[in-house]
Order: sequence, then structure tokens, then C-alpha cells
Amino acid sequence: MSLLEFCFCRCFCLGQLSMLQEKIDHLERLLAENNEIISNIRDSVINLSESVEEGPKSSQGDFSQGAGPHLLPSQSSLQAHPADCLFASRSGSQHPDVQMLDVYSLVPFDNPDGGVWKQGFDITYQEDEWDAEPLQVFVVPHSHNDPGWLKTFNDYFRDKTQYIFNNMVLKLKEDSSRKFMWSEISYFSKWWDIIDTQKKDAVKSLLENGQFEIVTGGWVMPDEATSHYFALIDQLIEGHQWLEKHVGVKPRSGWAIDPFGHSPTMAYLLKRAGFSHMLIQRIHYVVKRHFARQKTLEFYWRQNWDLGSVTDIFCHMMPFYSYDIPHTCGPDPKICCQFDFTRLPGGRFACPWGIAPEPITLANVQSRARMLLDQYRKKSKLYRTKVLLVPLGDDFRFCEYTEWDVQFKNYGQLFKFMNSQPQFKVKIQFGTLSDYFDALDKADTTESKNGQSLFPVVSGDFFTYADRDDHYWSGYFTSRPFYKWLDRVMESHLRAAEILYHFALKQAQKYKIKKFLSSPHYTSLTEARRNLGLFQHHDAITGTAKDWVVVDYGTRLFHSLMLLEKVIGNSAFLLILKDKHTYESYSSDTFLEMELKQKSQDSLPRKNIIKLSAEPRHLVVYNPLEHGRSTMVSIHVSSPTVQVLSASGETLEVQVSAVWDAERTVSQTAYEISFVVHIPPLGLKVYKILESGNSNSHLAEYTLYNGEAKDNGIFSMKNAVDAKEAITIENSFLTLWFDQSGLMKKMVTKEDGKHHDITLQFSWYGTTNKRDKSGAYLFLPDGSAKPYVYEKPPFVTVTRGRMYSEVSCFFDHVTHRVRLYHIQGIEGQSVEVSNIVDIRNSFNREIAMRISSEINSQNKFYTDLNGYQIQPRMTMSKLPLQANVYPMTTMAYIQDTKHRLTLLSAQSLGVSSLSSGQIEVIMDRRLMQDDNRGLGQGVRDNKITANLFRILLERRTDINLEEEKNPVSYPSLLSHLTSSFLNHPVFPMTEKFSPTSKLLGEFAPLASSLPCDIHLVNLRTIQAKVGSGYSDEAALILHRKGFDCRFPSRGTGLLCSTTQGKVSCKLSAWKASLYAEPIQPTTVLCFADSVPSACRRDSSLAPAVSSPVSSKVHLDAGLTPCTASFPWRMTRLALALANPRPSEAPGKMCTRRSRSG
Repeated sequence: MSLLEFCFCRCFCLGQLSMLQEKIDHLERLLAENNEIISNIRDSVINLSESVEEGPKSSQGDFSQGAGPHLLPSQSSLQAHPADCLFASRSGSQHPDVQMLDVYSLVPFDNPDGGVWKQGFDITYQEDEWDAEPLQVFVVPHSHNDPGWLKTFNDYFRDKTQYIFNNMVLKLKEDSSRKFMWSEISYFSKWWDIIDTQKKDAVKSLLENGQFEIVTGGWVMPDEATSHYFALIDQLIEGHQWLEKHVGVKPRSGWAIDPFGHSPTMAYLLKRAGFSHMLIQRIHYVVKRHFARQKTLEFYWRQNWDLGSVTDIFCHMMPFYSYDIPHTCGPDPKICCQFDFTRLPGGRFACPWGIAPEPITLANVQSRARMLLDQYRKKSKLYRTKVLLVPLGDDFRFCEYTEWDVQFKNYGQLFKFMNSQPQFKVKIQFGTLSDYFDALDKADTTESKNGQSLFPVVSGDFFTYADRDDHYWSGYFTSRPFYKWLDRVMESHLRAAEILYHFALKQAQKYKIKKFLSSPHYTSLTEARRNLGLFQHHDAITGTAKDWVVVDYGTRLFHSLMLLEKVIGNSAFLLILKDKHTYESYSSDTFLEMELKQKSQDSLPRKNIIKLSAEPRHLVVYNPLEHGRSTMVSIHVSSPTVQVLSASGETLEVQVSAVWDAERTVSQTAYEISFVVHIPPLGLKVYKILESGNSNSHLAEYTLYNGEAKDNGIFSMKNAVDAKEAITIENSFLTLWFDQSGLMKKMVTKEDGKHHDITLQFSWYGTTNKRDKSGAYLFLPDGSAKPYVYEKPPFVTVTRGRMYSEVSCFFDHVTHRVRLYHIQGIEGQSVEVSNIVDIRNSFNREIAMRISSEINSQNKFYTDLNGYQIQPRMTMSKLPLQANVYPMTTMAYIQDTKHRLTLLSAQSLGVSSLSSGQIEVIMDRRLMQDDNRGLGQGVRDNKITANLFRILLERRTDINLEEEKNPVSYPSLLSHLTSSFLNHPVFPMTEKFSPTSKLLGEFAPLASSLPCDIHLVNLRTIQAKVGSGYSDEAALILHRKGFDCRFPSRGTGLLCSTTQGKVSCKLSAWKASLYAEPIQPTTVLCFADSVPSACRRDSSLAPAVSSPVSSKVHLDAGLTPCTASFPWRMTRLALALANPRPSEAPGKMCTRRSRSG
């Protein structure tokens, strides 16, 4: 046989083997899918048999005939893989050197006078300590620019920030030893848009030679307490994408000097972004003192759940009160202030300690150098190496031309003298943050023994922050709650728009729909991303900006919401058009409009009234979740005789309810109709609504307490005669009991028939009578909460219907509603609580909702961090009340060995558990004075605010008391899914005009639901390399959620399972008509153009927390094989496989948050 024949035969055989292997793989997948289906069917049959054997549960509660629940709960169970359950039980078994829960228990939280370092201690050293190795000092010039606080973002840019950049280009070019550092890309991009090519080239040159460094690279320096991880990731992607496109750099180090407390979620996201180092500043002053004594101010920050060290990121904690110059050179601020040369005599600002800086001259350089070196040496004694970081900057510094000269020239003379004196044993220079970390890594490698790092491992979070005395910054967890609600609405809309736009874009490209391809939708998405990103700033979402600045943020969010509604409506319309080409014939106006309409940036949305006739109207419902979903839709229509048809012509059962124009007045022109829809994952379904006497509709029935209502004569409204009559509502899972004020007092779980005393009450907090009082930042109450007292019983309405039953009560400051859904699955198993809060006429008061139970939680409770992970909390009697309040982004829970009670939230608020069995959430605050942290005003711009919650009571099984001691906890899978339903509601849309083209009955991009523990965080179309438009790439971010298996999972209504994080590389769940190419693994936010070979088998997503992503701008984490838990990418679809879970003075020189201390 010739060589050519041999090669041909070998290649042919290999090809045949490859094809055979692919067929085998395909058969294996089909077999696995069939086994899963059979398993689900078997379990359903078993459960159905059990339910038949047990017989129907006895009905409890007051149901009028014909107005009870008609849907039995689904008995299907979620199928959790045993390995998925094992993860939660093993998490946290690797003990770090420092666990923050232990630190909080250990330290006394006292406040002795520490001398010159008021909150610390006296620091001493020996002169010969640096004989063997000199002290290496990096002085890092920087300018902290708030994208809105006392001025709006645009005003700050106009008055200050643009001059900082302009001067930077000129002044750094004068001396190559000068360095400068920047963080906020929102400002940097705005400046970039107005400068010429010559200046852009100069900036790129400064970046290349290391004089200028971009740190973190997010759109803003975000708050870490109230921001949701979706928004944290999104603003990080937006900043990194902008940097990669315009200047071609990737940040290496994290810099967070002003967020009010720090979350391990942010540390994890930075780690996943490829960062190895970060810096934090605002930590409780007692914790700082403890870390300084132990020399643990530099550490590896490890996630609580990490079984190894894969989440470790090196973290530098600044030791002193503030990030300004008086508090960064050393422990004595009156000396450090003398080396802030912007405060030289004759300037606008002076040192508050009464000793002014001196210009450096030949006559004083020696004495001043010794004075400064003494501070550097003392500061270095708090760390474990002889490498020292000294930040040199403050808010909006270096905006004046003269400041660059006085700072750099005076420090230059000091450096030159110090470096020329061998007896000083010091090497000092200007540097960037990465310069410092590079030198530190070198020192660690040199000095470590047996490969063991010099630095300890720390796990936990750094909340709640206090900067002095008992001044805890727990007020901002709730401040301006209206805008915290608006933030989450914006996130939900942006995510929905991103996903629908991407699908519609693929269809428009396939069918060459020029009208869609040339639309401004991608520009709208980009603007929305940036406005949402801007609002994550630590003075925006926190509610700690001036009133007019808050209005500016709100206006930006509202404007983007309106644009996103157009993106959603037009994208959905294209996807449901049977003939895509007819899209070109419609006007540019949105064909589909949202059922909810918000009229202004500070008002709550109202439902549109759909005008009915015998001609059917189309209703399109979008499910933004990655799982198929059965849920209830409620809309307002003009007639009570209504018929709802599915796409197949089936008449749906409808509940018709009253629309209340006022507390006691029923609308004469509008009616609410509610019906159950079944929507495929990420899909759209079309329904028809018309006025008809042949409808399958049922009128809700009403019972009124403590008053009468003005009826329209259609509904049955019964006035309760017996004032002592028990108020109850029920569904197939629960019965709720209420007192005569309409407040819940008991819950009965029908699965076991047990009664649980769960009460709901409202209360008030006042503010202290001391000099410092509660304000936007601080919560300083006047003691325990006082009960909410009302002079007369509130008007109470009880609604009972086929789709839902509810109790509504009307207090002076709260309209409170508790609802049970008569629906299969997720939404039927929890209690929906809605509060419309209005405290605009209150004076120095904060309103709270408290849920009390018999659960023996003692002093332990759990809160989420950023909607991402769960952090155990301890209510400590040694701390003041305000110290025991923590941020809650999506959930908080208490538990004992038998039950867990979870409060799930659709908005970020402050939460506590001040007594065993209680969860208390602060819903709004109205405060008349400033709290002396620089804002200069109180919080008096309150709005009518909507707060939405769910209460979930679950039975616990197989409890291991030793595991309970672990500093880690997980929600149940049911809790995760309930939170997803709460934060990602369906989008009902109505037609603005009757279409002339035929519509599809549904759009279903997925062939099946994703695994139950996988959440699709986003599907984000990536920007083009050139211009402002879109590319053919997208970033798919997936989050595999950690969950606790020791909870019953029956009745969820979901036929999905967990799969050990396996996701098919070929995305078999995605319809072939959308994607034909396989996925290829890549990094999270990497810049490499090359990608490894395509995946050929399923890929595993480790349970942990999610990763940021995007195509070219993936937060770099290195190329990994298919089995790793990293993001993915293909030419048109980038899949970011995410990991564990949570499932957390005027003028040119600005004032800051309090500079005393």
C-alpha cells in the first residue's frame, strides 16, 4: 500500500470513527433525556397515587360557594441530583484563618481614645528594623469622582472632572516619574467623546508606559449593599467593553474606597473578572483596629462556600478613618494633613488641626522628610511586609492646574531627598495600585516559607459599617425606597429587552428585515445599560444624594424604561409575526404596548384599560424566565362580560374583580380580569380578548369590614355583621387567619394540617434626641420600635375568587394587601404581601413591617448579599439596635430545626431580627435633618412607594446540628424559584392597533426548560468593534444556584431537574433555527481573539456564584477546558457559565462624608 493510500485510509477511518462517536454521544443524550422523562413520570404517578390514597384535605376557612380555589396543586417534585445536594451540606467545611462572624463575636466594640490615631492605638518601631531591607513606599495619586452626589453627574463633569483629565494629560507628560489612577468609566467615556485624536493618543501612551492606570473599570464604583448582582455585573461589563474598544486595556486591580461597607459578592465578581488584587476602605472602625493589631489588614478574601481556595482574591484594607490625605500617610492626621500641599496657606482650604503645610525647600526638606517617614514607618507596622501603599488624593482632586504642580513638585523634592539618604532605609516613588501589588507579590514570594503565603485567609462580609461611636450606616439600606424599587423594575425590563432583542435581531438578520436592523433599539439598550450602571453608584441607589440629583437619576431611569418598552414591544412583535417581511409595512410606532404605564419618574405605574368589543384584541405575554411557567395575569378591561381565548381557540377560565378608584369606591368603567397562562421558557404566547356573553368568567365576591363601599351593582358585596367574625382566606396549600384590622395572625399548612402563629404588624421608629440624629446614611433610633397605632379600625375588604383571594386593609400610612393564588405550582405555595407606603406627612419617623412567629431562631438569622449568596447574621446584645440591621436585596430568613420562614423581597431594604422568631424590614424613612456625613440635608422627598414581598414557610428535614454551625447557608430550590417569579414577572402587552398580518400562537426559543438550578442572568448583544452598533456576538450569562435539599419540593408545577451543572455545549435546548454553531469555551471578559476547539460534550457549571461576561470583553479568567465552570463563547453566542450562587464644599475642592476622626 502506498503512503498516499495509507493516509487516505487512515483519514477515512478516523472520520468514520468520529462520526460513530458523535452518534454514540447523541444516543447517550437521548437515553439520558428519556430516563429523566420516565423518572419524572414515575414520580408523578407515585405522588398522584399517594394523593388519591390520602384523599382530599378537609377545607378550612370561609369560602362562598363558587368562589373557592378550583386548581389542585401539582404533586410533581423537583428532581435534585444527589451530588447537587451534597454540595450544600459540605460547603464551608474548609475553615479560613479569619471568619468574620467570629470576629464580630470576639471584639468588644468599645471606643477607647487611641491617641493621635483616635480609633486605633499607639504605634512604635525600632530604628534598625529596616537595616536588612529598606521600606519600599508607593505614593499613589488619585481622584475620587462621585458620578452624582451634591451635584448631578453632568454638573460635576462640567465643573470639575473634565479639567482633571485635561490637566492629567499635560502634567504627566512633563515628568515620566509621575503617576495617576482612575476608576469611573462613566466620566472617562464622557470626556473621551469630546477630546481630539491627539489627546486620545496621549492618553493611550500614558496607559502603555504605566503612568496612568485604570482600576476596577466599572461604569461606576458601585454600592455593595443594595445593588443586585445583575446590575453589578452589567455595569462592570459596560465599563470593560468600553475600555477594550476605545483604549485597549484591561484593568488588573480593584479599587473601592467609598462604598459604605463591602460585600464578598463584589470580591467574587472581580475574581471571576480575572483580577487577583483589590482594595477596600469603609470598614467598621473597631474591625479595622482588630485587623491592624493582628496584622491581617492584607488577606486573601475567600467565599464562605469555597471548599478550597479557587475564589481567593488578595485584598488590601486601608487602616484609617478615611481615604483622604490626612488619613492615608500614617496614624496622625494632623501630621499627614501637613503633606497635603493643596492646603498651603493662602489657599481655599486649611488643615482642621491648625497646623498648615509648608512648601518644601532646601532649608526644611530634611526635617519634613523625617516627619513624613516617621508616619510611613508607623503605618507599615500594621502590615506584614516592607512594602507600603500611600494613596494621595481625595474627592475631585487634581482638577486645578496648580494642584498638580504643588503636589508633584513638593513630593518630588521629598522623594529625591529620602532616596539619597542611605540612613533613611527607604525607597519611595510615585506609583499606581498595580505597581504596589506587583511589589507586594514579589515580597510575598521572597519572604514566604515552604510555599506558604504571608497572608491569612478571611471569609465573610463587612457590614454593617460604622465610622465612629454608635454611628452605624444602616439607614441607607432603605433611604429613598421608591428609587430602589424603580432600580429593580429597570433591571427586569433591561434583562427582558436584552433577551428579546437578541432573538429578534437573529430573525431580522435571517430575513433581512432592514427596518428592525436599522432601528435605534441597540442605542436604547446601550443607554439603558449606562443609566442603570450610573444608578449603582454608591450615592445613587443608596439614596444619599441631594434631592435634585435624585431626580436626575430617576429621570434617566424613567427615560430608559420608556425606550426599553419600545424595544420589548417591537422585538416581541417581530418574533410573533408569521410572515416576518410584513414587519416592514408597519409604522415605526410600537405595535405592542405594556399593560402597565408609568407617567413620571416619581409616580407608580397604573394599568391601562383595554377597550373591549366583539372584535378580538390580542394580548401577548412574555415569560422572561428560563423555565416554562404557569402564572396568573391580571389586566384591566372595559367590560365585565369578557372572553379570553388561547391561540388554539380554547376558552380560559377568568376571574372578574372590581377595580377600586378609591379606598371605598368601585370603578364604574374598569374591571380586572385574571386568568392563568402557560408560557414556554423565554417565550411569548398570544391570547385573544373580546366582549362576549359566552365567557367562562366568574365574579369575585367581597366581604367588607369596618365600613361600607360604593358599589357599581355588579359584584356581591357583603357587609360583615359580626365584628368578631374570623377573617380567613385559603388556597390548596395554605389557610390564613386575620384579625379585624386585616393583619395576618395565623397560617395553617394543609400538607400537615398544622397551625402556625405567624403575625404581621407595623411599627414606627423615631430618631434619637442626641446631637447626631438619623439621616440619609445613619440609623440612630430613639429606642425600640413603637407599635403602629390607629384611632379607628381600618376599612378591610376580603376578596374571594377563582384565581386568587386576598385581604386588603387601608391604614393612614399603608395600604396593605395579602393575597393567596389559587394556582398550581410556585406561586400558590407562598403568601404575597403588597404595601403601598405613604409617610409624606410624617416627621422624623421610619415605618417598619414586622413578622413574628414561633420559630426558635434565637439570635441567628440570614440575609442575602446582592441577590447572590446567603450570609448568616447574629443579633448581638452588645451592639446597639442600629448595628443589627443589615442589607436585604432579595431575601431574609429565620429557622429552627423544624421550619424555615423566608421573607422574599422585590426591592432592597434594611432588615433585622431583633427577637427570636422575628423578621423586621424598614420600608421607608422620613428624616428632617442632615446626619453630618456631607450631604447637607435630610430625607424629605418621600414618594408613594410600592413594596412587594412573599412569605414562604417551609418544613425542614434531616437537620444536622453540626452543619448548622457552618458560616454558610442556602435557600431551598423553591425559595430560589419563588424569588425569580417575584423579581422577573411576566410582561403582558396589548396591541395598539389591529394587525393586518397573521400572528403566531407562540414563540418558543427553547426546546425545553433549563435545569431548575440554572438561572439565565442575561443574553446581552455585544457591541461592534467599530461604531456604536451591535455585533454578531452575544454574551449568555448563566448562574447555577446553590440550594438546600432538605425541604419538600412537591407541588412546584415544574417538570425540571438539576443536572450537576451540566449544560450542553451544543445547546440542544435552543431551537436549531436560532443557532447552528457549537459553543466554544472562553474566559469571562477576556480579550483574546483566539478560542479553543469547540466543546464536544456537556460542560459542568460548578455551584457557586455567577460570572460577568461578554464576548471580547470577558472579565479575564484564562482559557479553560469544557468541564470548567467558566463562561463560554461562540461566534454568535457567548455563554458565560456562572458559578456559585446565592442564593449577596463647594468650589474646586469638594466636601466629603465627614472628615473628623
